[in-house]
Amino acid sequence: MKTHTLASALAAAALISLTGCSDPAEDVHKSSASAPAENVTASTGNGREFVLGPGTTIGFVGSKVTGSHEGGFTNVTGTIAVSDGRIVGSPEFQIDMASTWSDNDRLTGHLKSPDFFDVANHPTSTFTVATIEEGTPTATVTGNLALHGVTKSIAFPATINVGADAVNVQAEFAINRKDFGITYPGRPDDLIRDNVVIKLSLAAVPK
Repeated sequence: MKTHTLASALAAAALISLTGCSDPAEDVHKSSASAPAENVTASTGNGREFVLGPGTTIGFVGSKVTGSHEGGFTNVTGTIAVSDGRIVGSPEFQIDMASTWSDNDRLTGHLKSPDFFDVANHPTSTFTVATIEEGTPTATVTGNLALHGVTKSIAFPATINVGADAVNVQAEFAINRKDFGITYPGRPDDLIRDNVVIKLSLAAVPK
């Protein structure tokens, strides 16, 4: 009986490995975390100010062996300054971590717990832009991400459109959650992947 049970367990594990969920982060830019850029503080320079509007969304996709989950944050604030059609200064964006949501209510509660975001001790996450390197078709945005009590510099490609009455930024990239001290492994038979896809859609309007 024990032999049969062990064989069944091994067969199930093999089946999971063959039919497991594909990695959502496989085909997106991986943003390596490094020491935070120095002397980066939020500023708007002398530009015209835009504030994030209701069209702004920040989402994420996390995955494990057997599936993936989507989520995001409903309370995101920030200011962008524009001069001569370009973003100037060091824009900073704030995420209210208590506004975390996911496609599973039970998971949402778990994400807010000490196993993941630990919202009680780290209620706010911020991203402060250090540099924007213009390019075609995308720019490269570098800045300091403060998440879960850890601050690291990350860089990612973004599509930036600056108009007279709106600033829109679109980006999709992956970060390694362990770089920010989020190390909960998941169940032994359903391990959580390290890379998490971040989906940014920032829509700013004149202040």
